[in-house]
Amino acid sequence: MVVYPMLNPALFQGLRRPGRGLLLFGPPGTGKTLIGKCLATEARATFFSITSSSFGSKWYGESETLAKTLFECARALQPSIIFIDEVDSILKSARDTDGGCSTRLRTELLACMDGCTSTGKEEVLVVGATNWPGKIDEAARRRFTRRLYVPLPDEETRLEQFKHELSQEKHSISEDEFGLIAEKTKGYSGADITQVCRNAAMKPIRSLDPNGPSIEFITMDEVRPMNLSDFLESVNETTKSVSQEMIDQLEDFNNKFGSL
Repeated sequence: MVVYPMLNPALFQGLRRPGRGLLLFGPPGTGKTLIGKCLATEARATFFSITSSSFGSKWYGESETLAKTLFECARALQPSIIFIDEVDSILKSARDTDGGCSTRLRTELLACMDGCTSTGKEEVLVVGATNWPGKIDEAARRRFTRRLYVPLPDEETRLEQFKHELSQEKHSISEDEFGLIAEKTKGYSGADITQVCRNAAMKPIRSLDPNGPSIEFITMDEVRPMNLSDFLESVNETTKSVSQEMIDQLEDFNNKFGSL
């Protein structure tokens, strides 16, 4: 119920009026940014992608002005989605800030978010993405009325990603072998899986005869397909980027504050 209100606002009035804040939280490398882009595509909305550095300025008050201008542009081009990556670095709790500019910017952003919900007529959705949702200020968290946990991929999702990554590559991996690789990568993020595939793709190149033709004269037909051994070696060489401690913290936050 994030896309529908933007496609047909007339149906979503009164009690059906949607919130204007969505928080995507989860381990790094799980596709939170991609989800934000997909939402904009499905809703046929203008997409604004920003980070904390987007508001950086050495001049007093300019960061707040940039924030206000961003929301003015979003309103002018609505329906629109403002995607804020690493939102915890901007909307962190007051006790974690150094005061000054950080506090003023947080206050301005919260005021802008309130402006999107006060009339209910503006089609501007703020999507925040974070690996550390517990660092977000409580007042800011309330503005994100929907809080969605983006977990590590399960075995079926990992299987589909491996197949997708290799769909345009030369390989000899069977269906059963795909299943084995997916099983071996439990706890890997989507970004980790991409790295496993990249490492495996280099192994046929490294196995070329060093006494053979120079690399500049070799064609793809002379490079062997990737095989199961390449992937099993790559899995052993590619460590998980997400710790169990981080997963425990995210799941605890999801149990307390997560919503569908």
